[in-house]
Parts: sequence; C-alpha cells; structure tokens
Amino acid sequence: MSSSITNATEPAHSGKRGAAFADAVAEKSLKADGVARDRVTRAAGLLLGVGGIVIALLAWLNSNGLSDGRDIASMQILAIVGVGVTVLGSGLFVAGVVARVLRLWLLRQLVESQDRTDQLVAALKTRD
Repeated sequence: MSSSITNATEPAHSGKRGAAFADAVAEKSLKADGVARDRVTRAAGLLLGVGGIVIALLAWLNSNGLSDGRDIASMQILAIVGVGVTVLGSGLFVAGVVARVLRLWLLRQLVESQDRTDQLVAALKTRD
C-alpha cells in the first residue's frame, strides 16, 4: 500500500491521496451488502417525508371549509399523522446518510490502520 494515505503534510482533498485510498479500497475487495439497503432507506425516507408534508397540507386545505367541530378534529388528526410520517421519513433519511458516512469512515480507518501496520512491519524488518 502507498504511504501517501497517512502522509499528514498533504491536504485531505489531494487527488493523489484520494486515488491511493480508492486503490487500497479496491485492493481489499470488501463486500458492500448494506450499500443498496442504505440507498433504499434514504429514498424511502425522502418519499415518506414529502408524502407526510403533502398529507398535512391536504388536511389543512380540507379543514378550511369545514364548520363542524368533529370534521375539523378529524382533519387535525390527519394532519398530525402527516407530521408523524414526515418525522419518520426524516429519521430514515438521516439514518441512511449517517450509515453511509460511518461506513466510509470505518473503511478509511481500516485502510489507514493496515498501512500503518505495513509501515511498522517494514521498520521492524530493517531494524533486524
């Protein structure tokens, strides 16, 4: 592995460092089973969030012309359900995004740890 991964003098956005990381990840050939599931979770969260907002807005628009308190109460309940669906969707979306970020962070830690181990082994071999 390239030692440019752990070189602290290079900026984090360096193309050379990013390419070295991509090569190291490809070399590991790790399974990414959760990636498709996270994509589905983010998409479902986004759809639920937008759908909940639409439900709440429709309930509000329908309640404007109502005069009976029972009808208005049922529209309020529908609006609260819409808000709940929006909160659920937002939670799913955030969970999918956080899982993606944590997976990348863990992969980076794994690659850098392996690089440091390789450097340590090489240093110990030259010491003997």
